[in-house]
Amino acid sequence: MRTKIVSLLLALALCGACQAKEQHGPDCSGGWPTSMAQGLLKNAGLLKNEEIDFARTKTVQLASEKIGSDLWHQVYLVTFFKKSGETIRAIAVHDASKEECSITGVTLYVISDKLK
Repeated sequence: MRTKIVSLLLALALCGACQAKEQHGPDCSGGWPTSMAQGLLKNAGLLKNEEIDFARTKTVQLASEKIGSDLWHQVYLVTFFKKSGETIRAIAVHDASKEECSITGVTLYVISDKLK
């Protein structure tokens, strides 16, 4: 079951046509999913703060579904660029409201490779 979920999320992340043409719900791309992804990757030993080129860090909303009157389930692609040139990409999933991006914690899926 978990493999199917990860496969679905990876397909969403890599499918350019799946990206929303307009933002739905709050835009949390500048904060919560990015900082939580960084912390989770650091705690997992996959990323160190001194390795990150913070100016190039990129977070893009892939999907946002309204699940309540002021509640959205959101999916973001977070890309960290290391100073070495290597990248680490991850899918961050969480719930947000217009008032608060951190309604729930972030579930993070690391993308290990991009197939052409």
